[in-house]
Amino acid sequence: MNGAVHHSPGAEAAERAERRWAWVVAAIIFVLIAMMVWTGLHWAAMPPSRVEVIDPRTLHISGEFVEDNLGTRVEADGRVVVRLVAQQYSFTPQCIVVPAGTPVTFRGTASDAIHGFVVGKTNANTMLIPGFVATFTASFPQVGEQLMPCHEYCGTGHEGMWARVQVIDKLDFMQQAQPGRSMSCVPR
Repeated sequence: MNGAVHHSPGAEAAERAERRWAWVVAAIIFVLIAMMVWTGLHWAAMPPSRVEVIDPRTLHISGEFVEDNLGTRVEADGRVVVRLVAQQYSFTPQCIVVPAGTPVTFRGTASDAIHGFVVGKTNANTMLIPGFVATFTASFPQVGEQLMPCHEYCGTGHEGMWARVQVIDKLDFMQQAQPGRSMSCVPR
């Protein structure tokens, strides 16, 4: 023998198949890494739409989230907007009034820790993160009262962080709404 290694035809076929699969796996890994890098760079350079930032240290001093602006308002264009702020361990306002059967835009933020809320048995659900404004639109089909608990653990008083949402008839709501003024809950 001259030192040459002799492989059987079956071993050569297995080696070719292993090389082929190694290239396939390497290509898949390369594509996944390329997707992660591209997505990371893309979102770092261009944050998702509807991401608004706000300074949580000064939101109560001026701008959209000062106390006089919090609550439910009918905007000049006719939209119903609820503005709220979460802080340990309460929501401001504590009670929100909204019209039944009408799209309501919620705009909220947090001043100190990550909070969140869900409104009763609806799909109104969001996280409130200091430094960012959360925005979503929901509709409430039935008149009644819904509880609105904080659903993100925010400290030792978290279990007592609740608010209420009163859903009233749309005509009653529009009669009570005053241009440029926020509404609070109607007396029970």
